[in-house]
Amino acid sequence: MIISIFEHALMITGFVFVMMLVIEYINVQTKGVWHESLKKSKWKQYLLSAFLGAIPGCLGAFTVVALYSHRIVSFGALVAAMIATSGDEAFVMLAMFPGKALILTIIIFVIGIVSGYSVDKFLPLKHLYKKIELHKLTLHQEETCVCFQKNLILNQLKHCSFQRALLIAFLLIFVLGLIFGEIGPEKWNWIRITLLAASSVSLFIVTTVPKHFLEEHLWEHIVKVHVPRIFLWTFGALFAMHFIVNVLHLEHWIAANKLIILIIACLVGLIPESGPHMIFVTLFAKGAIPFSILLASSIVQDGHGMLPMLAESKRGFVAVKVLNLLVGFLVGILFYFIGW
Repeated sequence: MIISIFEHALMITGFVFVMMLVIEYINVQTKGVWHESLKKSKWKQYLLSAFLGAIPGCLGAFTVVALYSHRIVSFGALVAAMIATSGDEAFVMLAMFPGKALILTIIIFVIGIVSGYSVDKFLPLKHLYKKIELHKLTLHQEETCVCFQKNLILNQLKHCSFQRALLIAFLLIFVLGLIFGEIGPEKWNWIRITLLAASSVSLFIVTTVPKHFLEEHLWEHIVKVHVPRIFLWTFGALFAMHFIVNVLHLEHWIAANKLIILIIACLVGLIPESGPHMIFVTLFAKGAIPFSILLASSIVQDGHGMLPMLAESKRGFVAVKVLNLLVGFLVGILFYFIGW
């Protein structure tokens, strides 16, 4: 049982890793292109902020916090991003139930935009801008990285660093495992094809990027910070699910007390950290809770995307979390009573 859970957690973590790697690459390559045009249109702010929030992981949420700190986007746009984000758990949901994860992402994207507009329109929160300063966030705001330099690739491979060699070896094993059916779905379908495509792109990125990008962005940011936490939380959630269902047999109590679970999910979502939400992802994947509880949890929680905001403005941090809690609970109750 432990080996099976370990293998499942390792597969999910591998998928999360390759997706985060690709998104980090895109994030660095496109930085700074759209900042100026945002100030002119609130709707552009809501759309872009919700879109950045909906991108799996913390990078989009961090970016919106930085934009808010620079007074480029409004407080409502910040709320839109935090409602639309599910943190690192979004990667896990895509790995475990991709179709329903996509539907959930679209729903919270729309709810984020509506909520952001409503906050700016109806709530007098201008005082939250007071004393907002840009703190030293881990947002990789150095000069734009030239991530593909043909004249350096061969030399980098000849003098391959430990980090590059390890990442190349891992991705090669992951790609071969997908090709031969040892990892991921047993049959060829769009999920397996998507996994293979993302893994192949990741292998290309790791092979070609310069030393700075590989060590600072991929190794220090993703491998050392995100991957261990994702694996441990995933393994822990899968193990806890096994314990709940096969040892304690609490699935019947959960099924009979869904409203209590919905309230607990919303309160847990207040924790500004990726991981606690994973238990509700796992419960939904096993069919133990309805979509409405997962939706409420996804709205309230924002991974660790709000941690930089805690440094920016504690008052703003609390305001966002309270608004997220209110929206998440109301939407969760609505979806629950319509049978979702």
